[in-house]
Amino acid sequence: MLKFRNTKRNANLRQIQQLDPVQDHCQITQLMTGYEFPWDTTRSLEIALMRTFCVPSISALLDKTGEFKHRPQKRYDDTGLLTTEIMKWGYESDRGKKAIEQMNAIHGRFKISNEDFLYVLSTFIYEPIRWNARFGWRQMCEQERLASFYFWREVGKRMHIQDIPETYEEFERYNFDYERQHFRYSDTNRRTGEATRDLFLSWFPSVVRPMLKPSVYALLDDTILDACGFPHAPRLLRSFVAMSLKLRGRVLRLLPPRKQAAFFTDFSVRSYPNGYDISELGSPPIR
Repeated sequence: MLKFRNTKRNANLRQIQQLDPVQDHCQITQLMTGYEFPWDTTRSLEIALMRTFCVPSISALLDKTGEFKHRPQKRYDDTGLLTTEIMKWGYESDRGKKAIEQMNAIHGRFKISNEDFLYVLSTFIYEPIRWNARFGWRQMCEQERLASFYFWREVGKRMHIQDIPETYEEFERYNFDYERQHFRYSDTNRRTGEATRDLFLSWFPSVVRPMLKPSVYALLDDTILDACGFPHAPRLLRSFVAMSLKLRGRVLRLLPPRKQAAFFTDFSVRSYPNGYDISELGSPPIR
């Protein structure tokens, strides 16, 4: 396999490798998500979102709120903004604290089990890592993988999640075991998954949406497809989508390092074209 050597491209990587993933996980997370893998972070967290719909206890709650049915774009944007505020500024910053406070206020309206909280938290760690292993323009280094674990573990503590595993490996085992035990089809999985799928398609001209729908399925693994009642994409299409994403990574290796951050919050957000206030993000109480 041809390997491209671009010393300037690896400037951020060299900086990250000099940092401690335990002590410096906020700085590493900021560099990863804003400079090294901004687009990949967003796409992988979309996959993480879809994975949570495979759990009937989670999808039933989401279905009950009606947010994905009636306001899918706002629900998507609110989630992206809150999580990005934490990744960009750190959980100890004023904005990070406000974002966590808002998330706690939203979640406090509902009865959510600790094991479901733990699983959702784990997807924020492992889905970006798995996406990177498949499609990243370079592979994450150990400091980055561990920093992601320590970062989200600290966020989880501030969300009052109990019994968060102490090590990267232990939490990854929890993630696998939970999916084996809880992933199964339900109608609420399907409804929530379809609403989100249709949201993704709405970002493109209507004339091409029917052609793009199979490509959405091609990005999802069999466990998600089965739990949401989605059809499996043809093998040839799955291969084409994967090859296209890998080709994108090869092209990115040739580019200079990003000098300006590209966080989700750095761009115009569909639901908030005139800006937003953190305290106003999230779903209203169910009446």
